[in-house]
Amino acid sequence: MVNSTKDNTILEIKHLKMYFPVTKGLLRRKVADVKAVDDISFTITKGQTLGLVGESGCGKTTVGRCILRVYKPTDGQIIFKGQDIAKLPVKKMRPLRRDLQLIFQDPYGSLDPRQSAGSIIREPLQVQNIYSTKREFDKRVEELFIIVGLDPRMVDRYPHEFSGGQRQRIGIARALACQPQFIVCDEPISALDVSIQAQIINLLQDLQAKFGLTYLFVAHDLSVVRHISDQVAVMYLGHIVEITDWKELYENPLHPYTQALLSAVPIPQPIIERKRQRIILRGEVPSPLNPPPGCTFHPRCELASKECQESTPPLRKITDNHEVACFKV
Repeated sequence: MVNSTKDNTILEIKHLKMYFPVTKGLLRRKVADVKAVDDISFTITKGQTLGLVGESGCGKTTVGRCILRVYKPTDGQIIFKGQDIAKLPVKKMRPLRRDLQLIFQDPYGSLDPRQSAGSIIREPLQVQNIYSTKREFDKRVEELFIIVGLDPRMVDRYPHEFSGGQRQRIGIARALACQPQFIVCDEPISALDVSIQAQIINLLQDLQAKFGLTYLFVAHDLSVVRHISDQVAVMYLGHIVEITDWKELYENPLHPYTQALLSAVPIPQPIIERKRQRIILRGEVPSPLNPPPGCTFHPRCELASKECQESTPPLRKITDNHEVACFKV
């Protein structure tokens, strides 16, 4: 990726693939693959945020879970701080999990209703054996409550006693507990009220500045990604079709799919909103079980030619700060 050097690169993804087998019959014979992520590459610079955007089902969340090794990738490399973790055994991955954390999309389903908030945040500290005494654990939990903007007197309350925004703050505190360097934010505000979304985005930005965190921010809302991301990668059906910094993406989108996405982002100025031209994509997103040959976007693209139907366009540099996978650019 642009604007990153080897010394500052904390994460490098090379030709990552994640296929889920489809089986049939009593013997569970494999008959096909769901190609959730199909040969993608990118890097993330330490202390920055890469926004990963695209419509539902394009493979965004799968990428994050592969990086965290929730899924074992089918192929490719995941190089974290110079070490390829894609094929590491579970025992060797465990110490690295202190540095790799996740903020879940659903603040309701991601918290155990039988555990108190303090217990939820304390659990990763206990798993990693970071402290030895109860007093040290309690002190750290109290610190984390304050860091994410919660009252420490609420540590003994249960998740159902908190609002949605407060629950997500508990989830953020849990992710911060082991002092990670890299956090996957899996659509962390999509389940929250609009009035709360800005507060959580501001909190994530403040935490990043304070602790030097690096984020992979998964989202489908381009207006949100604009406020938090340094770089933005656009995904479509398991492929990255465009990657650049957020300003360049908004001012000069090159891929037809990116242009269509941006045309759907509401503008809070009625006169401009009425005058601008919307790009309406024809057809439906193809199934990752049977993706079209060549460029996966060609069935919905007005610029598609025979070349697009036969060959897959590589992600190539247009400028030093802009890469796109399209034969027509």
